[in-house]
Amino acid sequence: MSPDPRIVKNLERFAQGVASHDRENPTHTAYGIGLCGFDLERLGLEIGEEILPGIRVEQIDIVSGNFRVLCDGEHDGERAAEAEAQMTRAVGREVTA
Repeated sequence: MSPDPRIVKNLERFAQGVASHDRENPTHTAYGIGLCGFDLERLGLEIGEEILPGIRVEQIDIVSGNFRVLCDGEHDGERAAEAEAQMTRAVGREVTA
């Protein structure tokens, strides 16, 4: 049985997001992907499930169709605003930042 194409496409987006975050923020690393509860359920994911090596999925308060890279460091105000503006659209649609 082949994997659900939605999962494959989203895993690619998640991996790209984590790689981009870690490349742009060398002082700290990503540990998770934050999704809203609706998207977790729709994609068949469980809270705490490891979806990429070292990356677990967490439920956060976010608009459906988006995800956020969760990390172990703090971004200063400017970087946080930039990260918010670059939040990637997932789960079937994309939006240009």
